[in-house]
Amino acid sequence: MLTRKLIISALSVVLLSFTTTFAQLSSSSTMSKVGTTVAQFLKIGPSARAIGMGSAFTANTDDIALIYWNPAGLARLSSSAAMFTHTQWIAGTNYEFMAVGLNLYSAGTLGLMVSSFSSGDMAVRTVDFPDGTGEKFNTADLMIGLSYARNLTNKFSIGANVKFIHQRLWHMTASTVALDIGTLFTTPFYGIRLGASMSNFGPKMRLDGRDIKFANDPDPREEGNVEFVNAQYEMLYYSIPLNFQIGLAKDFNLGSNNRLTIAADAIHPNDNYEAVNAGFEYSFKEMFFLRAGYKSLFQKDSEEGLTLGVGLNYRLMSTVVLKIDYAYADFGVLENVQRFSLGLRF
Repeated sequence: MLTRKLIISALSVVLLSFTTTFAQLSSSSTMSKVGTTVAQFLKIGPSARAIGMGSAFTANTDDIALIYWNPAGLARLSSSAAMFTHTQWIAGTNYEFMAVGLNLYSAGTLGLMVSSFSSGDMAVRTVDFPDGTGEKFNTADLMIGLSYARNLTNKFSIGANVKFIHQRLWHMTASTVALDIGTLFTTPFYGIRLGASMSNFGPKMRLDGRDIKFANDPDPREEGNVEFVNAQYEMLYYSIPLNFQIGLAKDFNLGSNNRLTIAADAIHPNDNYEAVNAGFEYSFKEMFFLRAGYKSLFQKDSEEGLTLGVGLNYRLMSTVVLKIDYAYADFGVLENVQRFSLGLRF
């Protein structure tokens, strides 16, 4: 009875959160709202395994990368795990991600994730000096998140992340706090898993710093005791990339050594059109992996598309497994992005 009450309470909280999310996400079907949110680095998928499957990962299990896609999946970790990812992103930028999950068994799972995005130094250019003033500037973004997930039954899990988000542009900064929440349910229909998550639910951000400050003469036509007044540009608040997604996944055991997982996610963001991600993973002896997928299906004007990936699990000791994953993602006119992930299970 207590377990049933817990599940009903959890579902009520999740449904309330998702209803609020849809209310915020609702907009005209003819408007994509692309370019209306900040902290875009939050939309970069960190896991090479997940990207290889077309980012259709919301209903997956037993992977530390679920801390990003669906925190409820952390409750399904069979052991403690860690993951490190390096991505050479578009236009020479770099994205790094680290996550650790500690399996506390009946007490649930605790997680920590850190991601960073950096542009490198760029020349400061003005109208008077289009080739550069000799100064350099850069951008740097940071996200730190704490996670907790728990199995309420052997088939139903719930989890959440609390994240601190910080952006810096030259001498200006902006910060906020956001929440992720997710559920994962193994249905009685042929073992199909159903996952749902909401990401980046939080207040807006506004840049502030010395770059928006200047001295202004309030009345250049007159002379007096006040020649210059300290002023600053009024900066606007912008939303962070709120996202809702729901996914299905199914494992097919093809004999004792072969497994095929097929997955699909429906995505509803607040700064783009809806889309579908789909992909599969083939495993041989849970050691060698082949993956393929397609990202942003049915989304208008998307440059994302085909994804491919491979993986290797190598047992270092009786209780320690090394995981190496690689993914290739087609980005249309932006060519491609390649990811490498290194993981440990212990």
